[in-house]
Amino acid sequence: MNIFKRLFRQIFVSMMLVIVCCNADMSSLWALDKTKVFIVPVSGDVDPGMAAYIERALKSIKEESDSVIIFEMDTFGGRVDSALQIVDHITNIPKSKTISYVTNKAISAGALIALASSELAMKHGTTIGDCAPIMVSSEGPKMMGEKFQSPLRAKFRALAKKNHYPELLAESMVSMDRVVFEILMDGEKSYIDGQDYDDLNATEKKKISAKKTIVAKGELLTMDDIEAVELGFSKLSANSIEEMLEKRGYQDFEIIRIQESWSETFVRYIGSISSILMMIGFGALYVEYKSPGFGLPGLIGIVCLGLVFFNQYLVGLAGYTELLIFVIGVLLLGVELFVLPGFGIAGISGLLIIGMSMILVLQDFVLPDPTLPWQGELLLKNLAQVMGSFVFAFLSSILFFRYVVPKSGAFISGPYLKNTLKAAHVNINKNKNVVVGDTGVVDTFLRPSGKVSIGQKIYDAKSEGEFIEKGTEIKVIKKKNNQIIVIRK
Repeated sequence: MNIFKRLFRQIFVSMMLVIVCCNADMSSLWALDKTKVFIVPVSGDVDPGMAAYIERALKSIKEESDSVIIFEMDTFGGRVDSALQIVDHITNIPKSKTISYVTNKAISAGALIALASSELAMKHGTTIGDCAPIMVSSEGPKMMGEKFQSPLRAKFRALAKKNHYPELLAESMVSMDRVVFEILMDGEKSYIDGQDYDDLNATEKKKISAKKTIVAKGELLTMDDIEAVELGFSKLSANSIEEMLEKRGYQDFEIIRIQESWSETFVRYIGSISSILMMIGFGALYVEYKSPGFGLPGLIGIVCLGLVFFNQYLVGLAGYTELLIFVIGVLLLGVELFVLPGFGIAGISGLLIIGMSMILVLQDFVLPDPTLPWQGELLLKNLAQVMGSFVFAFLSSILFFRYVVPKSGAFISGPYLKNTLKAAHVNINKNKNVVVGDTGVVDTFLRPSGKVSIGQKIYDAKSEGEFIEKGTEIKVIKKKNNQIIVIRK
């Protein structure tokens, strides 16, 4: 009896193990049957930060086979160079199927990115198109010429050919002088350029049973979701990614959304305020240069410019070369501050070299490629950004020294200002013997008030807002209410 019980127990245990293993195997098979769908949001300005984020996202799913990558499009566009980088990342995906799904808009550089995918789908009421290269000047937005349009048209044409979009219509997103007709010839629908239509002979034109203008002269192709389907760009319209996938035949799928990390979001934010950071940085360094020793302004300046540099390093635009140039500039400023005080070659060279490093970290090239005209435009833009930041910072610093520093004692307390103001008290009776044009040497640091030595005597004096170091030669430029006003000699 015990033998039968033991045998029954062994049989029962064996059957349970078989059932568990079978269930596990079936679960594994079920999981394998699921299609992995990776969603990569493409939203906001197209910039180097976006390019770096998309590159990282695609690398994380590079080894996934038989997966679907959906680029969730909602952008007005941005930098051409960043858009081209993103296009290269998408077109170099080896295995996965790519779909661009427009959730709101894919305008300008966004349209270029959208057409890089093998398929296009759109949400109801969304738009795509209008990729004319625009230059923003003092006169307002201005369309760039044929030199800029030609390489962009070529890129649109290549993507359209690769992904089976209408090539002629894709090109018409770039140029406003393009006229495109939809014709019905011998029962077949096709698109023809306005110039090519005019070149048709009478016999060929008789074969055309219907003609409709798709893109008129002076217009850029911009489509809503319905028009995109009719013109052969979009596969379908759907109100959600799930609905779109089901309409495309995907019944069992697992959606995995790849969001920006906090660091990538921070990098893109820093990139958007880089001009402000440069203005603060240059201004703080100038204040530090006019102040004794090294203090808070110098630290603020280095931190602000360092943030710009570090941000560009993270997005791949800055490397060790740019870092070395930046460090050399900072060291030259240090020489000017601590070794050879007074505005000279070291200080000027340091500022120029720092400015040069700032220009280089804003772009991925040193000299623009003539075949890529937007690089020349980007160089001019970066140069204007850096120079504008420096000029604004310089003027702001002068105003700070002229109007803020002399009145700071009214609202800032502390031994520094109290001692300075006390030492800077002007004794009217002592200054009668000094005349405009007299020269001397700074006896105590002018902040902007202090004491100077003129003709073996010490007098109370004041600069025009500028801080002047002890030992600096000065010249009397005026006497205001018997107060001595001096400048560097």
